[in-house]
Amino acid sequence: MTRTILDIHILQTVPPSNLNRDDTGTPKSAYFGGVRRARVSSQAWKRATRKAFNELLPPEELGVRTKKVAEALAERIIARDTSMESVAVDLAAKILKAATGSDMTVPKRKEKNEDGSAAPESSYLMFLSRRQLDALAELAIAGSGPGKDVKALEEHLKNKENKARAREAVDTRHSVDIALFGRMVADSADLNVEAATQVAHALSVHKSEIESDYYTAVDDLNTDEETGAGMIGTIDFNSATLYRYAAVDVDELRRNLGAGLREDESPDTPVEKAVTAFLEAFITSLPTGKINTFGNHTLPSAVIVKVRDRRPVSFIGAFEKPVQKGEEGGFLEQSCRRLAAHVPELEKQYGLTKKDSDRGWVFRVGEDTKALADLGPRVTLEELLEEVGAEVARRLGSDA
Repeated sequence: MTRTILDIHILQTVPPSNLNRDDTGTPKSAYFGGVRRARVSSQAWKRATRKAFNELLPPEELGVRTKKVAEALAERIIARDTSMESVAVDLAAKILKAATGSDMTVPKRKEKNEDGSAAPESSYLMFLSRRQLDALAELAIAGSGPGKDVKALEEHLKNKENKARAREAVDTRHSVDIALFGRMVADSADLNVEAATQVAHALSVHKSEIESDYYTAVDDLNTDEETGAGMIGTIDFNSATLYRYAAVDVDELRRNLGAGLREDESPDTPVEKAVTAFLEAFITSLPTGKINTFGNHTLPSAVIVKVRDRRPVSFIGAFEKPVQKGEEGGFLEQSCRRLAAHVPELEKQYGLTKKDSDRGWVFRVGEDTKALADLGPRVTLEELLEEVGAEVARRLGSDA
């Protein structure tokens, strides 16, 4: 069966930084090819990508992942009917229980509101789209009856059809981020959403050592006679040229978004928008760990995008043997040469170059990346987004 798979390969140089730290505050690392590499977890870059969506997509296209889901839903109930403020949280908890099977309970150390009450929370992060929350708010209001009563809603939800509507509300109209990254509903596995996107841990292409910075801070109100620091400490950091990789299963994405289409959009418009939004967000995002300390704001030096019709393919094998620095220093130029040699050989041996349906583009910056020139037509970021979106739309249209 022909598929549509989007592979994204990135080389990005990051100066001294601590993008993603472990429980001791040390930058994460991993052994690969027998040496220690700098590592940024996939979870960290997914989070950065999701945050970047806020600048690329309207709020109604996105979801909310929180334990405070009852509060979020209560706010929507109150926005529709301010007279329901006193019962909104209770209504939210009841409809969420019916929809997801999850009990909403007040955490033991939860701060109480002014009236002595405290909002209940789910026991795990719940991921719902804003459209799903809106749908639940409407059902809660309708089910509470003219008396706007919690007991009335309980009775309403005892009806199987009404309960089924609540469950349907959280299983349709998925947001872009839910469709891309999936979700798990611990109490109702049938509400789980299979992720359409896989994101690899970013690894340095070379051996990377962790360093420590010893710092001091001076008390502004100390007099000249008062010597010494007001505070001392250390912070660990590293620097690296990272290989980053992600794959998007466009067909799975289409299935995930299918139940959330607007009537005024063609069936595949949301998929094209989701793909290009992810592509831009993943390329330009950066985890913000210790960002104020190091100011390590960089953008990728090279991006290779491949559209395939069979399976995703990572190029991490090009860096199993650690890249050595060039004659004048630096790892980027040698990394590009590695890819320029590895990719054609890999694709030739697996017969990928024989597929007319496979397409690729190269976005690159500077002379150090010129070795990638033969891997695909060179494009700007704007052209890359436009051409990938058009290719996705063309393939989806041909499958209709």
